[in-house]
Amino acid sequence: MARIGGRSLWLAWPAGLLCAVAVGALVALAVPGVPTAVTFVGDTLRAATTTVAVEEPPAPEPAGDCRHLYSQPLWSSLVWSPEALLWQRHTAPLSTPEAVAAASPAVVVTCHWRGVNGRFVETTVSTVSAEGAAAAATTLAGQGFTCASADGAVHCERTAGDVVEVHDLRGDRWVSSTLTGWVPPDYAAVVASHAFFGE
Repeated sequence: MARIGGRSLWLAWPAGLLCAVAVGALVALAVPGVPTAVTFVGDTLRAATTTVAVEEPPAPEPAGDCRHLYSQPLWSSLVWSPEALLWQRHTAPLSTPEAVAAASPAVVVTCHWRGVNGRFVETTVSTVSAEGAAAAATTLAGQGFTCASADGAVHCERTAGDVVEVHDLRGDRWVSSTLTGWVPPDYAAVVASHAFFGE
């Protein structure tokens, strides 16, 4: 092997040994950290391939006041109806006092909308016991309401002249609506959905 001009062997050997010792010292220092490094890399790779659990958003609260009982389109149509006036109160359902007596409801809110020429819409949201809900449904059916059960809910409805009465019972909630001369589109379905599910 040819020598490179300007190199001194008596300096090259000690420098080479010094480098070898430095590399050996660094390896000796790094050896205890190898298991930690392997664990870190493994955890990082596992985390990258693990499916992240998505938390479900909290369930909406059932409506407890008049503003939250209506969807935005229905609320707007009621507010902008001629001479419409809203009273929020805590009175028992307007229709069927016999059903009220049988169910013994605790009123959450009553929303009474007055319109022109004596027309009005009133909805009462109440809480009832399971026994009270069953008693209300039985009483309504006995008073000539057409009642149907589906998906754990009871829907009762009766029309007499220009008065429509609708009752929906689900769980511990009873939604009673009386519509006199004024039937906004999908009114009963919207208020029941908001009263039960908040949507």
